[in-house]
Amino acid sequence: MAVNAGSPTIPVSAPSQKQPSTSTGTSSTNGATLASNFQTFLTLLTTQLQNQNPLDPLDTNQFTQQLVQFAQVEQQLKQNDQLASLIELQKTTQATQALNFVGSTVVVDGTTSALDNGLATWSLTAPRDVSATVNVINSVGQTVYSGTFSINAGKHDFVWDGRGNDGVQWPAGDYKLSIVAKDAAGQTTIVQTDSQGVVDSVDLTANPPLLSIGTQTFTVDQIKRIVKGSSV
Repeated sequence: MAVNAGSPTIPVSAPSQKQPSTSTGTSSTNGATLASNFQTFLTLLTTQLQNQNPLDPLDTNQFTQQLVQFAQVEQQLKQNDQLASLIELQKTTQATQALNFVGSTVVVDGTTSALDNGLATWSLTAPRDVSATVNVINSVGQTVYSGTFSINAGKHDFVWDGRGNDGVQWPAGDYKLSIVAKDAAGQTTIVQTDSQGVVDSVDLTANPPLLSIGTQTFTVDQIKRIVKGSSV
């Protein structure tokens, strides 16, 4: 259900190329060096065992410990390679997920929404029926619109047509919504206000990727819900 400000009746980037990661290359280099050293160690060990003095045999426990240490380091390097691969996979998944939001209308935390094409929309959640004074404030703190509305309990969209109380059309930009509400008993009631808008681009160079709604940016985890179709 929408609450339309100004209406006489009120119902109640294109992805950037990623720089190649150096962690995998470093791990691979270390792994290659370790493998070369391990083979050299085995060669020396075999040669020493073949040419050891029968009357004074070499300490096999020491060689065994060294073998175990080499194996443990080799295993750790392999785990590091696998971890680096998982991180890259996670980044790719985040980027793909973020791109899917482009063009979608989403609700995120915040009281600021963009006035675009003559409309700005907020999502309101009232815990009970209230009478509310709604103020729309521009970026310099000036109240450009003020109105009193009855808002039923539940979720509603507040849609402002960009016109002030004098009928003047305000320019596109970011506007903040401020609400003072009271219930039937005259008790002050908090109405939850969230920003609503269309995701117009995604910055894939950021980690995690940033979604742009007007001049504001958000991460995917800040999205509360996706609005299907038009909310007007």
